[in-house]
Amino acid sequence: MTLTDSPADATTLALSAPVNLRDLGGIAVDGGAVRPGFALRADDLAIVTPDAADALVDGGLRAVIDLRSADEVALTGRGPLGAQRSVTYHHVPLMADIGRATDDAATLPDGTSATDLIDQRRFGRMYVRMYEDAAPQIVTALAIIAHAPGAVAFHCAAGQDRTGVLAASLLLALGAEQDDIVTDYARTGENSAAIMERIAPLMQPLMRRYGLDLDEAARAAVRAEFSPEPMRELFAALAERHGDPLAPLRAAGLTDGLIARLRERAVAPEAA
Repeated sequence: MTLTDSPADATTLALSAPVNLRDLGGIAVDGGAVRPGFALRADDLAIVTPDAADALVDGGLRAVIDLRSADEVALTGRGPLGAQRSVTYHHVPLMADIGRATDDAATLPDGTSATDLIDQRRFGRMYVRMYEDAAPQIVTALAIIAHAPGAVAFHCAAGQDRTGVLAASLLLALGAEQDDIVTDYARTGENSAAIMERIAPLMQPLMRRYGLDLDEAARAAVRAEFSPEPMRELFAALAERHGDPLAPLRAAGLTDGLIARLRERAVAPEAA
């Protein structure tokens, strides 16, 4: 694939199978566990191979929620899943652009720099801002998940940060324990090297726009073990600021009725 800094200059896309795709089925929630085939979290589904797209549809996929920015979507489009008539596509960006993260860094009181934002161990504050500022988008995504006729997959680029925040939101709404949510989040660490290799050709030009070096991020990922702390930091901040971690989502439209609908679709009751 040949890319310059402008997404409009993309000519061909190297398609590949997802490397950070997993079913949330089996995670314990209030009253049972998440039903397999209800919700999938993934890395970039816009660049999957046609065979991978067909396998997802054959497995029951009926809706895709794309959490990426408009710039990222402009680069790849919807991909092979966009040609599947049985799959609805929903663009629900949790960040207006990748540069928002660097803008946030400039205001952090501890002197965090844009370079620090490639260190996954420091992503907790970004998650807090995303959860609070993008609460309306998160509620929109939860409503899509609640009312889809089959399995729903949600993804960003790596399936780590934006996807991780939405996964946490969904599991909180279903009554999962925070430790179980952290455990699911940390599973992405097993796939970090493969994720970086897969998305680098697409993300490198966009990252350069905002003064970030994806190669440097890859080297940092190799040096540092994937940390569960950003997700723990999110939960700690929500408890301190709001008491109920769902409070920002409730203020943005998460109703008891929507939670009930999610639970109706999602929860496989415990065996007697």
